[in-house]
This record gives sequence, structure tokens and C-alpha cells, in this order.
Amino acid sequence: MLTEEIRNGGGQKVSRLSFLYDMDLSHRAVSVYIYLADRANKNNECFPAIPTIARELKLSESTVRRAIRDLRKAKLLETEQRYREKGGTSTLLFKLKKLA
Repeated sequence: MLTEEIRNGGGQKVSRLSFLYDMDLSHRAVSVYIYLADRANKNNECFPAIPTIARELKLSESTVRRAIRDLRKAKLLETEQRYREKGGTSTLLFKLKKLA
């Protein structure tokens, strides 16, 4: 659950995504990460299309692609190309890397 709380070293409750605010990330990267985390399965994976992410976050597709690049660089996200049965490309598989 996205809004779950965890305890930090001092025993205080914090959001499991609060680490994002301590990182040097652009607002676009934070928005896309939270979007993906909200849609991730128990393995922290999801596969929404970039146009869908852009439309729902009210960002351009190029901005979403830049955010994904930022998240990869920060080692918070891995992507894997998915393929259809007949060999055509499908959406990317997004693997979130720092969820508690």
C-alpha cells in the first residue's frame, strides 16, 4: 500500500516513500516514481504505457521519458522491454528499486 508507514531509526513513523524527498530528484522524477509505486504489484513491478503516464500526470511524453531516465540514473528504477507473442514490442516493465 502506497500510504503505509514505516518506522525510521528513531522509531518515528514515516511514509515508505519519504526517502524521495531527501534525494536530489526533479519534481518530474518524484511524480513518476510515486505514480509507478501506486500501480506496482507485490514485486514492485508495473507496466503502464508512457502515453498513459503522461496523460494521467498531465505531463508530456518527453517529460515522462526524462523522468524515467532520471530515475534510472538514481538507481531507483530498472526497465525491461516487453514483447508480444508475435514479436512486436509492448510496454516497458518498470521495476522499482527502493520500496520498503
